[in-house]
Amino acid sequence: MQEPIEPGFMVFVADGELGVGAVREVHAENRELVVNIENGGDFTLPAEAIRDVHEGKVILDVDHLPQAMRKALHHPHDSEYPDSVYAATDPRDGALKD
Repeated sequence: MQEPIEPGFMVFVADGELGVGAVREVHAENRELVVNIENGGDFTLPAEAIRDVHEGKVILDVDHLPQAMRKALHHPHDSEYPDSVYAATDPRDGALKD
C-alpha cells in the first residue's frame, strides 16, 4: 500500500536520483496533485502519473506526464548546474533522455 502523499514531499523522476521538485497541493477528491518543478513552475498531475510513494518521496511515471512538464524536466537544475541536461542514470527507470 502506498503511503499518503502530503504537501512538501520531494518529487523525483527516478528513485535514487536528484529531486526535481516538491508537492504543493494534494486534491484527494479528484485524485490530482500540484507539483512545482524547479525552474519549470507548477503542474497538475493525475494519480496515474505517480509510480511510487515512499519515505516522503514521490516517484513520477514519466510516460503519464504532460508534454509541457516533460520539457521542464529536462532542465530542473539549471541554476545549480548550468551546462547539464538532467537525465536519470538508468533509462529503464522511465527517465527523460534527450
